[in-house]
Amino acid sequence: MTAVEVSYTEDGPGDAPVVVLSNSLGATRRMWDPQVPALAERYRVVTYDTRGHGDSPAPEGPYTLDDLADDVVALLDRLGVRRAHVVGLSLGGMTAMRLAAREPDRVDRLAVLCTSAKTEPQGFLDRAAAARSDGTASIAPAVVSRWLTPRYAAEHPDLVARLEAMVADADDEGYASCAEVVAHLDLRDDLGRIAAPTLVVSGAEDPALPPDHQEAIAEGIAGAELVSVSPGAHLANLESPLEVTGALLAHLDEAGPGRIDTAAGDHA
Repeated sequence: MTAVEVSYTEDGPGDAPVVVLSNSLGATRRMWDPQVPALAERYRVVTYDTRGHGDSPAPEGPYTLDDLADDVVALLDRLGVRRAHVVGLSLGGMTAMRLAAREPDRVDRLAVLCTSAKTEPQGFLDRAAAARSDGTASIAPAVVSRWLTPRYAAEHPDLVARLEAMVADADDEGYASCAEVVAHLDLRDDLGRIAAPTLVVSGAEDPALPPDHQEAIAEGIAGAELVSVSPGAHLANLESPLEVTGALLAHLDEAGPGRIDTAAGDHA
């Protein structure tokens, strides 16, 4: 499938090292709002909507994980960026790992959050079927119930409502096709090919992809660092924003000034 021109936003200095943030299944780039301001103080931050989500196109499926990785490569090319740091959560983390394994020259440092290298398929296949038959609004409450711990959700009803609207706004077929990508995921053989220095973040209370998924990733990628945050369900970056943002900055800053030009790439 041909790469699609995903919708994106840029923040931060145009001549700074580039950080690409990739969203989870059902979310949009707005899920990274807690992280963008701090990252943008020293990085050129590029957030985008995965195909089928937000303002990005939703081409007819089926999709593959390589299609999603191709979209990121095409985005970097559009921006004139040869090499970037890549950060992804859940589906975004899967996309980031595939990109790092397949296109090592394009990925400087890698950070993956609340994600997996191998999933149990049936739940995601069921979700795809429900999105197609009844629309994404029908599954939004169940999806969002896994994104935040029950206590945090109860204390932040406005956030829950915004997140449920985010899921409901996803294209039905686009969401379903992306859910099938997750269902068919198996990156276990790719982990050993990832050379980028890698941070793995786990949400201690994540019911969607529990910590053992992130532990397996950290064990499979040479030299990977594993950080657990609590409280944190599937969108741990929303519930523990200071801890997650701090961990990302510490990891990305380790690239050091000697690698800034490489990470920044050649801007068009």
